[in-house]
This record gives sequence, structure tokens and C-alpha cells, in this order.
Amino acid sequence: MRDRIILCLAHMSGNEMKFIEEAFAQNWVVPLGPNVDGFEKDLEGFVNRREGAAPLDRRVVALSAGTAAVHLALVACGVVPGDEVIVQSFTFCASAHPVTYCGATPVFVDSEPASWNMDPELLERAIGDRLAKTGRKPKAIIPVALYGMPYDIRRIMEVAGRHGIPVIEDAAEGFGSRFDGQELGTFGKFGVLSFNGNKMITTSGGGALICRDAADRQRVMWYATQARESYPYYQHEAIGYNYRMSNICAGIGRGQMTVLDAHIAHHRHVQQLYCELLREVDGVTMHGNPGAEYDSNFWLCTATLDPSLRIKGQDEAYRTVVKGAVGGAAGVIHEASSATTDCQPNDNVEALRVCLDRANVESRPLWKPMHRQPVYRDAPAYVNGVSEGLFKVGICLPAGPWVSDDDVRYIVDTIKASIER
Repeated sequence: MRDRIILCLAHMSGNEMKFIEEAFAQNWVVPLGPNVDGFEKDLEGFVNRREGAAPLDRRVVALSAGTAAVHLALVACGVVPGDEVIVQSFTFCASAHPVTYCGATPVFVDSEPASWNMDPELLERAIGDRLAKTGRKPKAIIPVALYGMPYDIRRIMEVAGRHGIPVIEDAAEGFGSRFDGQELGTFGKFGVLSFNGNKMITTSGGGALICRDAADRQRVMWYATQARESYPYYQHEAIGYNYRMSNICAGIGRGQMTVLDAHIAHHRHVQQLYCELLREVDGVTMHGNPGAEYDSNFWLCTATLDPSLRIKGQDEAYRTVVKGAVGGAAGVIHEASSATTDCQPNDNVEALRVCLDRANVESRPLWKPMHRQPVYRDAPAYVNGVSEGLFKVGICLPAGPWVSDDDVRYIVDTIKASIER
């Protein structure tokens, strides 16, 4: 039986144990310490580099999760109950949920078809409409680097600048992706990174917030350490959070930074191989960089299926409730009451997922747009049909460091064998 081919999973470099053992030897098993400081410096060295230009001077705070980074960025932008925040609809829920943690309302903006990310023209329209309807402009804008693909940050920053709205870049999936030679997460007021186990590098769990300057970093650090005042006792004059990364996790991150460039290169190689092997397969189209400014890390390799493409077993799609993931696997612990919803991928996408699963290949549909999530049914949304249309036809294919060239060939052969002729 062939070993399971996982969608995306970072692997260890061999250097992690050195930093972890040092932390135990020095008794730094807490949410601060030499590894935390060192990891932040390593991250700053990476994100500040630019092609053909002087380095930037962004500052980084290591945190317990990418979601925590989004939350603290919102807090630092002054988001409070009753405010509105514009969020890309085509994304994972962690981009939107922290808005609700603040008591604010997410306003969802759909995607443009080239990058699959936030549509700048729709963003402009959404801001104008919210001003007309509420008398107030949104407090922040959150574009997302979907599957590592850069958003059109130049146009998004132009729109945001005209209205004086800070941009929080959700580059959780885009660590190592660049727009016009500059690392994602360094254009806006804040940039979010994630080091979950399936990201470009991992700290087992964790994230970071990129800040524009030392003052912003100091403020975020204060919030992340329970907003304690400088007294010999615990004095709190604002609500803070226990969001700092542990010294142990940071040690893993320091080891992972030594292989980050190799991981990025491997993901891009896997993407190129998929494109070569699937180029002649009618009805299957890989999504790639839409222009010269875009340089995706291809965290996940994504493809779309023509609706007319027929996959073996397609007639049986969505006949039974999925049970295999229930019980903790893939973070799913609540069994659905129905096998279908009113917004789901086409039958051929689900059939291909099942075919790949039977061949021991993990795949997934694209993210379901937030504006179609039941929990956000009442949230304002400015849509053009792009994200919903892509959700119906898209699928994610394995791309992690463990995925070999032979694995890619096996996956492509499985896709070809799954198509009815």
C-alpha cells in the first residue's frame, strides 16, 4: 500500500533539537527567552530583504498563532465594538473570526479572477457604500494571500491610502511570496504570518506580526503580554492577551528558518511539475502567477476542473455524510447533519477528491467564501461571483516538502485515470 501523500506538511531540518535542548538546559521553558528573540531577528532578516533595493526596517513579534496576530493587529488599529472591517471573502475563517472577537463586523469583499484575491475595484465600491450607509469608514482592510498567491497590493494600498484606512496583510499562507520583489506582509501597517504545522515552516503552532516600526512593535508586544504596566506588582490599565510564543516553539522556528528558502524552492518546483504534467489534460487547469509582479510561494498547488469534465463515481458524490474526519482528524470534531449544503463544490470536484483519497492522496476543495458561511449570513458582502464560482470548480493538490517528483507523477496519473473517457 502506498504511503499517504499529505497535502502540505513542513519537515524538520535537523537543527531544531539544538535550540530546544538549549532552552531546556537554560530553563527557558516560558513565553520569552533567547530563542524567541533569535527567531524574531531571523524573521526580520528574511522579510526585510528586497530584490534590487535597500532592505526595509520592519519589526516582528512572535506570537502563539497566526489568528492571534490578526487579532492583535486589529486591536492595535483601534478596532472596537460597532466598527466594521473589510475582509477578503475568499479565505480561511481565521482572517474573519478575530474581527468578531473585537465585537466588530466583517464586511466581505469578493475576488478578482487573476489572483483570486481581493478585487481593488470592489474594495473601492465597498468603502464608498459603507460610508454612505453608516457615515463611517471601515477601520481596517484585510487582503489575504490565498494559497500563497500575492494580492494586488499596489492597487489595494492606493485605495486604502485615499481613504486613510490601515491595511493588515494576511500573509499566513504567503510566507516567502513576493510582489514586485518585496516580501508580502511588509507593505501594510501590519503583516500576519503563520507557522502552523502545514505552513512553509512550522513552530508546531504559532505565528508572527510584522510591524512597520519599533513603536508599533512595542505596542503589540504590550498587548501580547497581558498589557502589564511597569510596576513591581501587576497593574493593568487596558485589556491584554497571553499571545506570546514559547521559547520551545521559537527554537523549532529557528531551526526551520535554515530550510525556509529550500522549502519555498521545492513548492515552486512542484507547481512547475504539475503544470508540465497536466498541460495536455483537457478540463484541468493549474492556477499560476497572473503577472510578472507576482511571485507566489505556491504553498498549495491549486487547479480548476471544467464543469463538463466527468470523473468516475461522480453520480455518487455527496450521497453520504463525511465521517472519516470526525473525532479530531483535520480539526473536525462535529459531525454534519446533512451530506450537502446550499453552496458546495461541483460533483466532479468531490468525485475527484474521493478518487484521490482512495489512492492515499490528500486533497481538498478551495476555501468556501466567508460570505457563504452560515455564521456570517448577516454580514455585509460585496460580491461579483468570482470566489463562489472558483469554490465550485477548484481543488488543492499536495505540495509540501515531503512531496517528491514521483509523488507528483503518481497524483497526476491518478487524476488522469479518474477521468471518464
